Amino acid sequence: MMKWILGIFAVLALGAGGFWLSLDDDQRGLIANMPTDRDVLFWPEDTRTAAFRALDAFPALADARVIEAGDATYPLPEGQPLDLGEFDMGAFMQRQNAAAVVVVHDGKVVMERYGLDFSANGKWTSFSVAKSLTSTLVGAALADGDIESLDDNVSKYLPDMRGSAYDDVTIRQLLTMSSGVKWNEDYSDPQSDVALFAEHEPEDENVDALVDYMRQLPRDAEPGTRWQYNTGETNLIGVLVREATGKNLADYLSEKVWAPFGMEQDATWILSRSGSEISGCCIQASTRDMARFGLFALGGGMAGGKRVVPEGWFAEAAQPAFETGRFGRGYGYQWWTYPGGVYAASGLYGQGILIDPSRDLVIATNSNWRQSTGNDGAGEDRNRFYAAVQAAIDARRGETGIRVGGPAEPMVRE
Repeated sequence: MMKWILGIFAVLALGAGGFWLSLDDDQRGLIANMPTDRDVLFWPEDTRTAAFRALDAFPALADARVIEAGDATYPLPEGQPLDLGEFDMGAFMQRQNAAAVVVVHDGKVVMERYGLDFSANGKWTSFSVAKSLTSTLVGAALADGDIESLDDNVSKYLPDMRGSAYDDVTIRQLLTMSSGVKWNEDYSDPQSDVALFAEHEPEDENVDALVDYMRQLPRDAEPGTRWQYNTGETNLIGVLVREATGKNLADYLSEKVWAPFGMEQDATWILSRSGSEISGCCIQASTRDMARFGLFALGGGMAGGKRVVPEGWFAEAAQPAFETGRFGRGYGYQWWTYPGGVYAASGLYGQGILIDPSRDLVIATNSNWRQSTGNDGAGEDRNRFYAAVQAAIDARRGETGIRVGGPAEPMVRE
């Protein structure tokens, strides 16, 4: 906590010299609502609303690395506004505590709404939406030849994992969260793995802190036989990509997607205490650019006229390797899967990118749900919105009958 308090005093001192005038409204809002601890799950709502739009603003809060955009911007022209019929969009935004909703159909923006004093120019943190972007970087490394096969063992690229429960776990099993290694993702338990791993300090300073934590975990099931949600393993994927490519994840994402596809704004990726991108979380980006990432996936992974991932990568990544038992959904390569080929990136507090290939549809959302996982009804409410958008597009196309790939119920943890 001392680091946070000292950071606040430093900002205030600089403000006396005119620094305050150089800040934007989001940065000033964060100073007025600065968190007093590092556990986002216990921040007050007003603190989250301020912090989610500016997590990368001050090193006292979090260090970050820039994901640079390019010179050209992928256009998002306005399309014919989508008529949702009796669906009350204003009430939905209020119930969701929504910051942004961007709906792109046939390459055109057919709906764009903002709340919480957020705007198209602002950047909101992604939470676990970043998992799906990290998965995409695995595809890029595979296409580049830096990763030879998804069936390679993790220890081939991370030698410090040799002799651990991960020694015979494959990259594919990491991607599908089926390593069989014991892990506790209980957000309410301060002694759970998900609460402890980010603060771990290795005895050997030459070993990555995350790798050191993960290599001490015991085996609980045979690899590939059981699905278990595991943020630590997504972070391990990020370390593996970094080691395989020799590049920081932010730089690699910029090189492969952000710049050549035409994202409008620079983004940032929050760093761990060891200086690596937190690959299971926390890309600070505009909602429009997250929608553009959905279009990148929808287009099969082409950017700047070049193929970034192997052909058919997203179709493969969106196949359910496991049925999760959570409201009828499956899990692919760090993507949640739905019937009909629909798939989604999803994060705590209502962040998401839904991709519906059959409808040429992308929906990007950012929110500050009042309950982190949406189990208070916010998740179901967002799914009703997804279904209303799908129905409106079907009506526009003159289609009737059963909708293909309608979203299921919300996940327990995102």
